[in-house]
Amino acid sequence: MVTQPPGLLRIHHGQTITVREKPEHPPGVRQAPVESAPPDSRGKTPESRHHMKQQQGSAVPGSSVRIDTLDGLREHLQWAIELEHATLPPYLCALYSLDPERNPEAVDVVGGVFVEEMLHLTLAANLLNAVGGRPRLDMPGMLPSHPRRLPHGDRSLELSLLPFGGEALEMFLRIERPAPPGAAAEGEDYETIGQFYDAIEQGLRHLCDRLGEREVFSGDPVRQVDAGHFRHTAGRLIAVTDLASALAALEEIVEQGEGTARGEVWDGDRDVCHPDRDEVGHFYRFQELKVGRRYRRGDTPQSGPTGEAICVDLDGIRPMRRNPRLADHAVGSAIRTAQEEFNHTYCAILHLLEQAFNGSPKLLAVATGTMFALKAQAQALMRMPDEGGATAGPTFEYVAPDLRRWSVGDSQRIVVLRDGPYIVYGGVPLRRKTKIVSTENNALTWKTGRPLKTEDTYALCRCGHSGSKPFCDGTHAVIGFDGTETAGVRPYKELQHVHDGVGISAQRVGELCIHAAFCIGRTRPIAEMLADTGDSDVRSDVMGRIDHCPSGSYSYALQRGGDVLEPDLPEAVSILEEEDGLASALWVTGGVPVLRADGQALETRNRMTLCRCGHSGNKPLCDGTHREIDFREETPG
Repeated sequence: MVTQPPGLLRIHHGQTITVREKPEHPPGVRQAPVESAPPDSRGKTPESRHHMKQQQGSAVPGSSVRIDTLDGLREHLQWAIELEHATLPPYLCALYSLDPERNPEAVDVVGGVFVEEMLHLTLAANLLNAVGGRPRLDMPGMLPSHPRRLPHGDRSLELSLLPFGGEALEMFLRIERPAPPGAAAEGEDYETIGQFYDAIEQGLRHLCDRLGEREVFSGDPVRQVDAGHFRHTAGRLIAVTDLASALAALEEIVEQGEGTARGEVWDGDRDVCHPDRDEVGHFYRFQELKVGRRYRRGDTPQSGPTGEAICVDLDGIRPMRRNPRLADHAVGSAIRTAQEEFNHTYCAILHLLEQAFNGSPKLLAVATGTMFALKAQAQALMRMPDEGGATAGPTFEYVAPDLRRWSVGDSQRIVVLRDGPYIVYGGVPLRRKTKIVSTENNALTWKTGRPLKTEDTYALCRCGHSGSKPFCDGTHAVIGFDGTETAGVRPYKELQHVHDGVGISAQRVGELCIHAAFCIGRTRPIAEMLADTGDSDVRSDVMGRIDHCPSGSYSYALQRGGDVLEPDLPEAVSILEEEDGLASALWVTGGVPVLRADGQALETRNRMTLCRCGHSGNKPLCDGTHREIDFREETPG
């Protein structure tokens, strides 16, 4: 067996590419000799792992505590969020540049690390919430121009947006390089990620000793995100409520390879892409790609990986232009338009993450689902030819809230996410309504059921496949839901057909009908009943039936051109169930605005119905297809 030379990527077709070797110790970083790896810590409790760490010595021997106030601790934990997020755009560019069929190993490595960086970001937000802070992500500072420096870390490390290859791999190794901090930090910067998290740990211990745990961990536990909200990782998503859980959260970040000083290869988890394998830390996963071999039991940082060979096919990488910018292309050009669309989506993700970490934890599934859904937009860009034989790529530029497809804020409204769920803002009440029918199966009325507990901002399933109906659980991204919206934005009056009776003028827009059947009397439809509305009983019956129409397909006035008379409906979203348990539409009442994914507003009306089976031909509006497919809500909300 031939040993792969260090510093080479092994690729198909007999080609190799040299990876430029950085100095063993990056400029400005004093790296202590790495000792032999201690015994494997898999299966140990957080307390025993911390005991092991204490036995190995302080991370910053002899240094004073740098975080000695709660405000300082909160500031550092916000920095942790910014630090973890800074790695996401470079990882995403490399990931989406890879052809998964020709580079499955590289896709697994970069994709697995990206998912765990999302876990680290979430753990940092949990830590900040636990100590009474407020995580911020939707702000310009999260998306500065690339190339950029690693925030609050090694200032010699430059982050760029690159396709996968030798340069990107070297950057990832620099990001994840395990090195004990050998010197005190200067200003707000730390030499290594490990030093940064060690400072946070020391600050937590110091403040708990001085102020007491209750004073330090003053945050509302309801704001914690737990494993039920994020299931896409092999690591542990820990709700932080006290010092023990805070230390466990920090340990999870460190053990997965971000600055660990213990010299271990294995991080104690199972591989996120291959649950049958043990997982190595981030640095060592990238080193496997660099050397062209996997780590196996018995390997150490000094020995390097000696396991089975792995390959990278450079012909299976999209040649994305490095550090693309909107300004590189004219306004209105195809590339710039696609880049702008990507930026709108990514900023929506930042907004959803901030909402998830500030009291609406269920939105994390929506944010991560939308994050995975970015793949199509990014890869579409990477298929668009650019200059010099390169392709276009995402720019990750910040879009101000007032310029987005849909604005942010606390006002009551419903926003349709592209190929995703409905996001409901402003604490709009959510409840169930059941259609009451006669023994002859004629529609009679709606019965209001129990209200559902929600956060101020919540997400409702639109694809029809969530395991947490009526709420979204991110399944839309897994199944590749096509939520293309075809419903127009023309006002009702431009579409209506008017049918006059005696003392009543009925209007109807047929494409709004969901076939709830209130417009069908015991023997004939409303259109025929209008001829007999000289009889006040018939007229009253027609009015009552129109009032029960959930979609507002029918409306009425007392005379043609008169004011439309609407039932007094509250601002609410109702989950409709029709006869025999048929799961029907989402009934939006009280004039709650609905915005399409492209930012256009549907006409605000007293009542409208939104599709939740995923099959309407008039999305986002319901067209009654749930009846044709016999849609059911298997999981109660």
